[in-house]
Amino acid sequence: MKPILPSLKEKKRYIVYETISEKKILEKELENGISNNVLKFLGELGIAKAGFMLVETKGKKGIVKTNVKYQDEVKMAFSLIKNIGKEKVTINVIGASGILNKARKKFLEE
Repeated sequence: MKPILPSLKEKKRYIVYETISEKKILEKELENGISNNVLKFLGELGIAKAGFMLVETKGKKGIVKTNVKYQDEVKMAFSLIKNIGKEKVTINVIGASGILNKARKKFLEE
């Protein structure tokens, strides 16, 4: 079986976000809350088409991977998140990159 040509592969974006909350939220709880809220906004089919995946969480910042066509929808889902668990949370999108290492260096290591 031949591999897929690069021109036929779906293009991806790595979106870096930052959470703002009064109290500290555990990373696992944060990841579950983000996944559930994005699922609620996009639906199961939308998440499948967007290729949404949590890549990493480091403190209050994190990276998610998504399809380039659904980048705006994922950013919109982040802006609609108001609560995670019982804590009030605001999630800001810091930036987006096509390369994971560049997203880490540019946005996470500031």
